[in-house]
Amino acid sequence: MRKIIHIDMDAFFAAVEQRDNPELRGKPIAVGFDGPRGVVSTASYEARTFGVRSAMSMAQAKRRCPQLIVVSSHFDRYKEVSRQIHAVFHEYTDLVEPISLDEAFLDVSENKKGIELAVDIAKEIKEKIYERTSLTASAGISYNKLLAKIASDMRKPNGIFTVHPDRALDFIGGLPVEKLWGVGPKTAERMHGMGVFTGEQLRQISREHLVQVFGKMGNVYYDYSRGIDNRPVIVSYERKSVGCERTFLEDLRIESKIIIELYHITLELVERLKKNDFKGRTLTLKLKWDATTQITRSLTQEKVLRAKDDILPLAKQLLKDTDYHNRPIRLMGLSVSSPETNEKEGQNRAQWIEGLLPFEEKDFVT
Repeated sequence: MRKIIHIDMDAFFAAVEQRDNPELRGKPIAVGFDGPRGVVSTASYEARTFGVRSAMSMAQAKRRCPQLIVVSSHFDRYKEVSRQIHAVFHEYTDLVEPISLDEAFLDVSENKKGIELAVDIAKEIKEKIYERTSLTASAGISYNKLLAKIASDMRKPNGIFTVHPDRALDFIGGLPVEKLWGVGPKTAERMHGMGVFTGEQLRQISREHLVQVFGKMGNVYYDYSRGIDNRPVIVSYERKSVGCERTFLEDLRIESKIIIELYHITLELVERLKKNDFKGRTLTLKLKWDATTQITRSLTQEKVLRAKDDILPLAKQLLKDTDYHNRPIRLMGLSVSSPETNEKEGQNRAQWIEGLLPFEEKDFVT
């Protein structure tokens, strides 16, 4: 049985800003762009008491907390602190799976220091992080990634929570289904319509019925409700896409401006492809009309898409297949992805792709 630790830094971006700017300590702050289209990247715990949350529009955040202080992001600084934190992880194990700058999974089943209890390792890691960065972290401990991640959120900030194997079913049974990995708002709404609100209620649904309703994810939900998650800690991922997107201060309505922005995003994408030495043959265009409505179009080619002259004509072709003439554009994005999935399905033509695309957070252009 594995021993998995999930470390999650507490309000990471905001905490770094407060650490480096004493005048911000103890005050409600939000990290992000302070503009009409700004979104909260991270909120300090002082701001969270007013209901300010990540991904909330900055305008809504200010309404909830009129005294909110908005701080611009400093990603180079966050990356440097993140390197310090990950260096601590590797003092205990090389089985480290980074999730983002501020969180990671660690498999400490066998660890470099020969410490028997995972909770003791988590305590040492938290102490070292604080000693070296003056920042606090929360830790979740269990026998798999699902439960470790849920556990790390149970006693935030600066807490430790362990889900023991003999208590896992009771723990999951009492959780709202929204706490389970992969259950977003729409899935939760569908489950609620089935009369399923907790892990215990989800456990009463047969695997066959869950697959009938949710497709392949039905198998995952069936296992999760029983505390089953056999995914290993993965040290490295194969990059499957490179993309960038822009949210505009004002909606784009004029065709010439739309084409100019598409051109600039193409140039940015080309630079990112070169930087990451990424080779892909599927181009995807993403458009958002308003806060809730977005579409994506995708096209796969025979050759690798690397140069502007390869990508821009395809991007224009995809744009023509949308309703951009009649609807103002709030956000525009492009990504190049590996074509394996398309090849398996024999798709080499323009197609609708529903849902969110795997744009890397660090590749966003805002």
